[in-house]
Amino acid sequence: MGSIAPYETARGRRYRVRYRRPDRTEAEKRGFRTKRDAELYLSSVTVSMSMGTFVDPARSRIALGYFADGWLRSKHPPMLKPSSYRALERSWEAHVAPVWAQRELSSIQRSDVQAWVADLASRRSRSVVVRSLGVLAGILDVAVDDQRLVSNPARGVRNIPQRGPGRVRVYLTHDQVALLAASAAHPDLVLVLAYTGLRWGEAVALRVRNVNRDRRRFSVDENAVLVGWEIHVGTPKTNERRSVPYPERLAPFIDAAVAGKPADGLLFGDGVNHMKKESGDRSWFATAVRRAQSVDPSIARVTPHDLRHTAASLAISAGANVKAVQRMLGHASAAMTLDTYADLFEDDLDAVAARLNDATIGIPWPTEVSDGASPSARRTFAKK
Repeated sequence: MGSIAPYETARGRRYRVRYRRPDRTEAEKRGFRTKRDAELYLSSVTVSMSMGTFVDPARSRIALGYFADGWLRSKHPPMLKPSSYRALERSWEAHVAPVWAQRELSSIQRSDVQAWVADLASRRSRSVVVRSLGVLAGILDVAVDDQRLVSNPARGVRNIPQRGPGRVRVYLTHDQVALLAASAAHPDLVLVLAYTGLRWGEAVALRVRNVNRDRRRFSVDENAVLVGWEIHVGTPKTNERRSVPYPERLAPFIDAAVAGKPADGLLFGDGVNHMKKESGDRSWFATAVRRAQSVDPSIARVTPHDLRHTAASLAISAGANVKAVQRMLGHASAAMTLDTYADLFEDDLDAVAARLNDATIGIPWPTEVSDGASPSARRTFAKK
């Protein structure tokens, strides 16, 4: 499979290893201080070629950035939604490329990646760290598949920041929702978000044809997401269409929103352009929150997405089971709904215990007896 030969240098004798690659071309590696080191290297090359895991060192002397464009193209819509793709692209540009784009593949060690993760975690949030590491690992996976690396040094990195407690979820009461809607420039949209649990993009993408006023249902089949300064319309987050009911008291607002618009017109706004989720204290929604807080200071600072949480809370308090809430919110599974709103279902435990207690009233139970009582005494029932 190869040969070993000595040669002289200014620093003394060194050894050269020559071998044939799987494609039968010749290769060599120089600089071994001892013949044993050269033999060990030749043996490792021989074994790796026999097992099909051989990687030519020359193929690893290429910058990681060479693979980035191809990897990003593989994620381009429709493979990912525009918003998800833009997040990956920004992560590459802002956090991965400045450090790794010019690094040769062969020079990247797991310890280097670990140090980078630790440095990034000291400056940025966990989500930024996890996404950036995922981008780096994904690009290196391409290099492994291309047989330029034996393994991916970005896989199996330890000490990734743990998930924090997160933002405290805010739930509004019926009275608070009514006050917020009365304070808003778009009360119909506030009520729809708070009583259907639609995501913002799903609500503003509704068209007149999506409204069944007889059954009081919305057919959710589009999602309008702002990416940069452009609205991208696609499928809902879970890629599944669903039917969502709205309360009868919302009917007059929906009738007013439908009036005068064609079947393909947008339900909210001017019927032609998708409403954009404005940010900042001057947005119409933030203004509505401040107005409502001036009347009821107990109202917390909320966002349009918080109304989705409010919808879940109001539905559960009204007696909806977890499967109904899952379908309404468009979660992938009931388990996801339980994980997301476990705090709401915990409140139901006390109610369950109370209902069980009420159901046992008047039912004869075993008498309380001492531990030393006979089995027959333990089976004695109290009189009603």
